[in-house]
Amino acid sequence: MKLKFNGAVRAVTGSAHLITLDDGFRILLDCGLFQGGRSDIRKLNKNWLFNPESVDSVILSHAHIDHTGRVPKLVKDGFMGTIHSTHATRGLCAIMLLDSAKIQESDAAYYNRNLERKKNKKKAGKKFRKPLYTTDDVAPAMSMFVTHSYNKWFKVHKNVEVYYTDAGHILGSASITLRIKQGKEKIMLGFTGDIGRPDRPILRDPQLMPPCDYLISESTYGDKNHESTPEQSDELLSIIEDVCVKNKGRLIIPAFSVGRTQEIVYMLDKLETAGKLPKLPIYVDSPLAVNATTVFGSHPECFDDNLSEYMLVDPNPFGFNDLKYIRDVNESKALNNDRKPSIIISSSGMMNAGRVKHHLRNNIEDPKAMILIVGYCAPNTPGGQLRKGAKEIKLFGDLLQVNASIKIMDSFSAHAGQDEMIDFLSNHKNKLKKLFLVHGDYDTQKIFKYKLIGKGFKKVEIPDIGFEYNI
Repeated sequence: MKLKFNGAVRAVTGSAHLITLDDGFRILLDCGLFQGGRSDIRKLNKNWLFNPESVDSVILSHAHIDHTGRVPKLVKDGFMGTIHSTHATRGLCAIMLLDSAKIQESDAAYYNRNLERKKNKKKAGKKFRKPLYTTDDVAPAMSMFVTHSYNKWFKVHKNVEVYYTDAGHILGSASITLRIKQGKEKIMLGFTGDIGRPDRPILRDPQLMPPCDYLISESTYGDKNHESTPEQSDELLSIIEDVCVKNKGRLIIPAFSVGRTQEIVYMLDKLETAGKLPKLPIYVDSPLAVNATTVFGSHPECFDDNLSEYMLVDPNPFGFNDLKYIRDVNESKALNNDRKPSIIISSSGMMNAGRVKHHLRNNIEDPKAMILIVGYCAPNTPGGQLRKGAKEIKLFGDLLQVNASIKIMDSFSAHAGQDEMIDFLSNHKNKLKKLFLVHGDYDTQKIFKYKLIGKGFKKVEIPDIGFEYNI
């Protein structure tokens, strides 16, 4: 049996890990899109390190695009098997993959328009681009989904059973355990997916996986711990009062459409219900976030006890009088002409795509405004540059001065911090034969590796792209 690492290795995006059984049956754990500002992104997304036609089964951990975003391309390129996920993951994939397809189409059209304008210049020899996949490619992929509940074994092969446990990362997220019969031996092989955090709003806490012989673990924040969470609501309220009430400015919150946006809205909803939230307009400017919030409402089985109890007081935890969800692009553009104090929550969280780039452009030079960063940003993205303290930033070809305040609240992170990950992995320690670290920047992974070794974990490895391990 072989395990090959095809993405999210020594980097955060492009999750894809291929298992080849001794009889040739192939299982792909995740099929994610590579994201960020790397110069080789298009090449990474366009090419496979395996033949899509040779894959028999795909098992998804959760719906984030860096874990599912190449599924339509996999199907387009010849995959004919079954795609397994939790119920909520399928619901989110149905809207997120369509959104991803529209972005692929839009990016290709934008590139081709620019190329056409410059056809008599030095770029004349370059070819027009095609999108990785289109909206027409999404429906065939969705037809291959089969969904499963947590905490129940299901078969994907005569010798392979799979078990989903709640990872507590986003709605429907799961850790994956495979019980593989190889000869007379049974091998437990696990993939954490993205590990969530305990005591977070909306979702249940991460559930421990069955102990494994071989484990693939994320390591996004393996180098540090997050801020504690109890003061988070108070800190957000204090920021709103300072920026919007005292300074009469605008608070721009770049947030991922799935998970982070709903968490922030829920927190604002509770502040409004408690009578603490200042009266000012609040906008969720993201069609995907609007659709995702509807999916959230359809899966209360994923909610924690606190949210379930809160819904007895407020049946709609994702809506209140001063909150407006925006789909229409003209309404989105109109926000940039209205300079009144307000809060705008918009995607993407890394600020490298979507409507938030326009809000960033229109507010980054305003000293009364604040950009509140509430999640991970790849180093080369606009969000990554702002996290590092950039004094100027290039957006839509213009070099802009960073006059707005930049605030980072990593306590919002949906990824476990160093100690939280170690706690999550602790029940595997005595059984593990090999622990593979993925989904993390390389420098972070090296720190996490030696921290794990110091905690008694043995044989910790950081695979590189294309690395294949014989089990």
